[in-house]
Amino acid sequence: MRAIAGEPVSHPITDYIDQHQSAVASLRDHAQQIQDGIDLCADAIARGNKLLLCGNGGSAGDAQHIAAELVGRLVNDRKALPAISLTTDTSALTAIANDYGYEAVFARQVEALGSEGDVLVAISTSGHSANVNLACRRATELGCKTLALTGKGGGELASLADVALVVPSAVTAHIQECHILLGHLLCSGIESRLGLD
Repeated sequence: MRAIAGEPVSHPITDYIDQHQSAVASLRDHAQQIQDGIDLCADAIARGNKLLLCGNGGSAGDAQHIAAELVGRLVNDRKALPAISLTTDTSALTAIANDYGYEAVFARQVEALGSEGDVLVAISTSGHSANVNLACRRATELGCKTLALTGKGGGELASLADVALVVPSAVTAHIQECHILLGHLLCSGIESRLGLD
């Protein structure tokens, strides 16, 4: 079907790209919260603390991605930064899930690996992931700070975190795309704050 001259053409691919761009552009209104998240993480690392990261599914991949950028590098060569993804140890994940239930898979690791002054980066597109929220509560009990990456209004997770970066979208895919961008902004911001860029 041909479009009438002068009328925009609707297509699933271009519509998706337009929605993606709209979600990304909406993050401009949250620049201060993003900076607050950068500061929270950079200050912890500067004090000799570390970041712990967790999430399920695509958010598990994001946790690993962010940790890898910090331990490795984002762009420039610099010293390694302490970050641990709690989504990668299959023996720990399956043992904890088997013995304590899936809700405990991250909280138990936070209890084992977290120290006062660390930061838990808790990632959930809905903000309603029970295991992520329980990890956030446990981190707070241990004296850790918490940074949430979420969407869909933030859910319970946003209310549990010291800093919440809530993507203003209801579409899981676009929230995840924005979380990748936020992860890169966090990593580059941390490098800059610590004078490593």
